[in-house]
Amino acid sequence: MTTYIENQPTAKKWFGELTQHMELIAALFSGLLILAGWLLDRSGADTVSVVFYLSAFLIGGYAKAKEGIEATIEDRELNVEMLMILAAAGSAAIGYWTEGAILIFIFAVSGALETYTMNKSQREISALMEIQPDTALVVRDGFEEHIHVSELRRGDIIVVKPGERMPADGRISKGYTTIDEAAITGESMPVSKEAGEDVFAGTVNMTGSVYVEVTKKADETLFQKIIDLVQSAQSEKSPSQQFIERFEGMYVKVVLAVVALMMFLPHYLLGWSWTETFYRAMVLLVVASPCALVASIMPATLSAISTGARHGILFKGGAHLENLSHIKAIAFDKTGTLTRGKPEVTNVIVREDITRAELLEAAASIESRSNHPLAHAVVRYVTQENIFFTPSEQVEDTAGWGVTGTVGAKKWKIGKADFVGGEKAAAFAEGASLQFAEEGKTTIYVADEKGIAGLIALQDIIREETKQALKTLQEQGIFTVMLTGDSEKTAQAIAAEASLDAYIAECLPAHKVDQIKKLLETYGTVAMVGDGINDAPALASASVGIAMGEGSDVALETADIVLMKNDLPKIADAIKLSNKMQKIVKQNIVFSISVIILLIISNFFQVLDLPFGVIGHEGSTILVILNGLRLLKQS
Repeated sequence: MTTYIENQPTAKKWFGELTQHMELIAALFSGLLILAGWLLDRSGADTVSVVFYLSAFLIGGYAKAKEGIEATIEDRELNVEMLMILAAAGSAAIGYWTEGAILIFIFAVSGALETYTMNKSQREISALMEIQPDTALVVRDGFEEHIHVSELRRGDIIVVKPGERMPADGRISKGYTTIDEAAITGESMPVSKEAGEDVFAGTVNMTGSVYVEVTKKADETLFQKIIDLVQSAQSEKSPSQQFIERFEGMYVKVVLAVVALMMFLPHYLLGWSWTETFYRAMVLLVVASPCALVASIMPATLSAISTGARHGILFKGGAHLENLSHIKAIAFDKTGTLTRGKPEVTNVIVREDITRAELLEAAASIESRSNHPLAHAVVRYVTQENIFFTPSEQVEDTAGWGVTGTVGAKKWKIGKADFVGGEKAAAFAEGASLQFAEEGKTTIYVADEKGIAGLIALQDIIREETKQALKTLQEQGIFTVMLTGDSEKTAQAIAAEASLDAYIAECLPAHKVDQIKKLLETYGTVAMVGDGINDAPALASASVGIAMGEGSDVALETADIVLMKNDLPKIADAIKLSNKMQKIVKQNIVFSISVIILLIISNFFQVLDLPFGVIGHEGSTILVILNGLRLLKQS
């Protein structure tokens, strides 16, 4: 009994995944039934083969038939699903079970893949919800108690300890701390906060305990707005999708109307027998079915998706791959996308009477006792420089300012200019300090008993491949812009170094969405590249959302395309692959429509028998599939 209870979550998860894949399993099983029916038919067991074909109809076509019937009832309009079912039934009615079953199979596989992709893309909402804490430690009447965040009211005082996430938007009423706001702004550098400053739900309190006055209810927080923006963007249909839906309705009406006319008009107008009239109507229903049109797109799309995955580009669906060929502008997040996502030491300046190694040894000895990201960067740099150091045993951390420690018999201070001596720090390497500020770098000072001993400049470094990737995109006529939560100076410096066409600084998630919408108005089709939770609304709002493979789970789930190895040049490769796929799809569509028109005309003039109609119809399908499979050979 114990084992059963322990395994229940695993079993439930497995069952849930199986249910989500059930439509695809049914489609593939129907394919096996078709193969068995065809083999039996070839061996002369005609009656038994019909049983297998009928089973393939029911199993493979159930999901699409249900969807088509429900949509027809709801929209009061026939759709392609209904046309495919009628075409398959028409094939069976005149004895061509194999063709009808294959028609059902191809359409069922297409629908199953679409359903699977849609189910998978919905998981980012639950991932977002898991980021924000469920409970908060609130102070009421002098007592502390844990309550659900939904019970928080404006004016409540909550306590947030180091390492915890902010449960609500508010304003610090007491305390001083450093907060990682990457979940909201995307800024890689933690921000120091003191009494009177605002904090946001979902951000991480890193160093000190603070008392926060709640300013917004749980359903009004900035983090909740991110969730709402993702949901809103996903509910909006693209122009391409709207066009396809309009074309679908028109196509079905035209085909069914013509078939209906063919069932009696030729008898009265052309003197055909009723047998000939019905026969020609059924041939028309078969040859006019969109089987070849479906095959024109799906094999080529799947081939392109497979080729992309083989080269580190994950497409979540054919629609996104198609949209990529129309991209006119690409917006990039900075932190973790254009840059490496963490601060690194870029410059070290030392006083004349001290060696560089001595300064770095002292800095690493003291900073190794701190949990601040800048301290980690200094320690990491010193380690890479192969400079040996021993962690100091006497370190005092002044939250938001710096650290004081002893190395050997010497006392050191490391931190902001005002912490080590504001005027002396300003005078030390004044020209270099101003240059670092203009370049968007963060500067920390190191002081000993004699005064300022040196300074260390840090910056979130641009990826090595970023410049080449942007240059390649710009050569293709694509406009590049950076959307970042960083300050104006930092954004300007990064944009200049990366040779971006434009940049927009100090962007919160909602601002990024606004900028994406402006780009959409200007350029029509826009891609967004990001890696953080804060990028999710913009990724969802863009025509194509592209996530870095090492990004947050929410970004990965929200995006339409994932660069599995964080390789920016792959964006240009993906666009090239998309263009190639679009070319092949257009070839297939023109060819398949031409064949359908030729078959329809031949049928009307009574020169096409059903077997030849099936050969022409299925032959064109095979040819367009083979043409689409050429994408598998792309290097």
